[in-house]
Amino acid sequence: MSKILDTFLNENLQALHDQGLYNEIDAVEGANGPIIQVNGKELINLSSNNYLGLATNEELKRVAKEAIDKYGVGSGAVRTINGTLDLHVKLEEKLAEFKGTEAAISYQSGFNCNMAAISAVMDKNDAILSDQLNHASIIDGCRLSKAKIIAYNHSDMDDLRAKAKEAKESGLYNKVMVITDGVFSMDGDIAKLPEIVQIAKEFDLITYVDDAHGSGVTGKGKGTVKHFGLEKEVDFQIGTLSKAIGVVGGYVAGKKNLIDWLKVRSRPFLFSTAKTPADVAAIITALQMIMDSTELHDQLWENGNYLKAGLKKLGFNIGNSETPITPCIIGDEKLTQTFSKRLVEEGVYAKSIVFPTVPKGTGRVRNMPIAAHTKEMLDEALAIYEKVGRELGVIE
Repeated sequence: MSKILDTFLNENLQALHDQGLYNEIDAVEGANGPIIQVNGKELINLSSNNYLGLATNEELKRVAKEAIDKYGVGSGAVRTINGTLDLHVKLEEKLAEFKGTEAAISYQSGFNCNMAAISAVMDKNDAILSDQLNHASIIDGCRLSKAKIIAYNHSDMDDLRAKAKEAKESGLYNKVMVITDGVFSMDGDIAKLPEIVQIAKEFDLITYVDDAHGSGVTGKGKGTVKHFGLEKEVDFQIGTLSKAIGVVGGYVAGKKNLIDWLKVRSRPFLFSTAKTPADVAAIITALQMIMDSTELHDQLWENGNYLKAGLKKLGFNIGNSETPITPCIIGDEKLTQTFSKRLVEEGVYAKSIVFPTVPKGTGRVRNMPIAAHTKEMLDEALAIYEKVGRELGVIE
């Protein structure tokens, strides 16, 4: 290895360890359900994005196996050559139906969606108004586009309006886009979409909502845009297929001409092999299940509200979450890491979230209850939280 590279890596890795910012990655030994096994120990799992428990659903497993038997394990090519199977067409039709749009396009990941869609439409002659707490994939997609990035204070509509007005009146930009997460994954709050849409109309802004943590969770499962009844008002609806949907991938939903453009100009679509048949078949089934019934959605919210109330009663700072995402905000990074490790030792798997994922001094353990948790599991988790919280002085 190059000496300069070796020095750079060793010095910076040590600095991360010293600051309590190094993230240890654990291997889950088996399925990622409400209970997981790590290092041979069974733990109550409060760190999964598998909101509806569909990652281990028996029907999804069955259709995935059938798809492998019929189509094989891979699609064989990029979508624009001959990697588009009839399954991909069915998936995108189902996604459009799910999101209430004219059309949709699927990608290999939610991160890919933001890298693909933003840079396919915005360029160096444009500007993007971006919420300060937007996901890293949004930030990277904005950077890739080379558009001017104008950050506005988190969910501050006065700041957004002022910056939108300034950007439009400057005459410097051909197009101006406003981008927001639908649900902010670190705090669990919901974007103020009605106000954002109104500002967008006022200043002729392109609207872009990344609903990775909202699809399957808000709007009776249809997402945050549906929650506010704004399907006809939002230009880009972005989502992931790896959280509530339970599989892997991402999508963009919108008007047909937008999707047609992305099919010929978004590079991750043009230069990545198509999603596997098993994944696509499972996703189609998951979407239909969410559209047919709110049972899993309702159970998720019941569990989320139960855990949230329990943690708040114990005295934990859970912020201002409006969704099942429930952070326990500790603050100090090293204490946050210690808190998480002690939870694991006592039987709860809840990962610490520290800088750079969240600002310094706002370290937290983020809890993600899912539909498959029982009240007994959540009660046991709350008892462990109380024990560890008192032990470390996080609660009195």
